[in-house]
Amino acid sequence: MKRLWKFRNNRKLQSSLVIDFLLFILFFILLIIVLRFSVPLGINYIVSKERDTNLGLDVVAAHDYIADWKQGGGLELDRLQQSGGWLELLDANRQVEQVVGNKKDSLYKYSEAALYDLLANDADQTYYYSITAVNDPEETIKYLIVKIPRDLISISVVDDPSISRIVSLLLFIAISSILLLVFVYSYWIARRIKKPLASILDGLHEMIAGNYNTRLSISAEKEFNLIGETFNYMADVIERATYEKRIAQESKQRLMMDLSHDLKTPITSIHGYAQALVEGRVEDKQRQKKYLFYIYNKSTQMTRLIQNMLELFKVDTPNFRPNVERKEIGEFLRERIADVYDDVERNALLLNFSVPDHEVYAQYDPELLGRVIQNLIANALLYNPAGTHLRVELVEDDQEVRIEIADTGIGIPKELWTTIFDPFVRGDQARTHTGGTGLGLAIALKNTEKMGGTLTLRSGDEESSIFTIHLKK
Repeated sequence: MKRLWKFRNNRKLQSSLVIDFLLFILFFILLIIVLRFSVPLGINYIVSKERDTNLGLDVVAAHDYIADWKQGGGLELDRLQQSGGWLELLDANRQVEQVVGNKKDSLYKYSEAALYDLLANDADQTYYYSITAVNDPEETIKYLIVKIPRDLISISVVDDPSISRIVSLLLFIAISSILLLVFVYSYWIARRIKKPLASILDGLHEMIAGNYNTRLSISAEKEFNLIGETFNYMADVIERATYEKRIAQESKQRLMMDLSHDLKTPITSIHGYAQALVEGRVEDKQRQKKYLFYIYNKSTQMTRLIQNMLELFKVDTPNFRPNVERKEIGEFLRERIADVYDDVERNALLLNFSVPDHEVYAQYDPELLGRVIQNLIANALLYNPAGTHLRVELVEDDQEVRIEIADTGIGIPKELWTTIFDPFVRGDQARTHTGGTGLGLAIALKNTEKMGGTLTLRSGDEESSIFTIHLKK
């Protein structure tokens, strides 16, 4: 049974309905055949033979004379001839080919309509007619007609009330059986279509109720299976989108809380120092200058934080379109390193810069990639002590171009590797006085992804942090 259902799952609905209809027709034909042999069709005629005792004519049907005709004679054929009857053999065109006996009429060719009229055996006909198909020695289908004088044949109609009641009952049973068969067929088809539709409707109700983990399992024709697969795909998309929306909402809430925290600290410091200066509580010039320096540093930190937030929001908007083109990247990287070289020297880091001598091409947006490189190097300068080795290297292979920015500094704890690219996450795990906004790596990741690349973090034997920018060629 499972194989039948599996075969049905691969069929189209139209094919299944055609097969079902053919089965219905088959059952209907079988029912008609059964009724044909159990229910009399039309008026029942009984043919009685008024025989002459000298003739003894016992048969009147043409097929009963086939054997005698083939043998060239016989008892029944002799009796037929003695009674004044005879046999006629017609070809396929209904033309008389052979006569057995004494032919007493002048008909040697019959039209189809005339033959049907004669076979009706009306009371005013001279002869009683019966016909049957035969095969001659050449295997050609021909027709054998028997003709018997009408006065020897008596056809009477049986008019028995009990037989009429039986016939009426059998007709009622026949009509009821046909109606029942139609009802069963209709119910069967409706149930086969209704069952998968009910499953689909239940799944839709579950989706409306917010149960996005609902999936359909349908055993039906191909069209229903396609609907089920499409429904499951839609449910996957909705469930994934709902999950991502919830994560994004939680991320935004956390982002706003972190932003509020990072803004609150410098604002509180600025407010405190400014209030002390306004109220004249600080008379020492050196101390006043120190307070003003604190206010300047904190306001600069706030400005940088706000700028980074705006940049992060800008890159993360759906309508943002980067200007990615395939162009030479070696000279571009030299220019970016030249821009930050003074900062590297000021922080006393040892720079190792390596770019191939030949031209290297990659797909990137100069503005976005420049910001990525600037943020990664700024991160290394901000968190590492003097004497740290900083390596910037451009590597090319058959599939991609990589920019590696590595250092031998304090490194990033491995428990933070999974969240280091999230906003407001810092390598020291605490919001210290380093001046970092915690957004540099998040912006670097977003920029890289917008260019169709990836940004990864790993460590080596000598280098504690190795950031790799993967770009398409």
